[in-house]
Amino acid sequence: MPDALWAALALVLVLEGLLPFAAPGVWRRAFAQMIQMRDGQIRFCGLVCICLGGLLLLWLD
Repeated sequence: MPDALWAALALVLVLEGLLPFAAPGVWRRAFAQMIQMRDGQIRFCGLVCICLGGLLLLWLD
């Protein structure tokens, strides 16, 4: 299990690094827009990501 967890973390880092590497301008604009969002909107986006990730894990298992 720990090996799978480290592999998953490594994959997250690879995926998170793709956009800043491939399109830094798009990445910068996305963060500029995110800064202007209210806390509730950011929390909702985080909640949606958590739920989708959990559902995907359940589906894959």
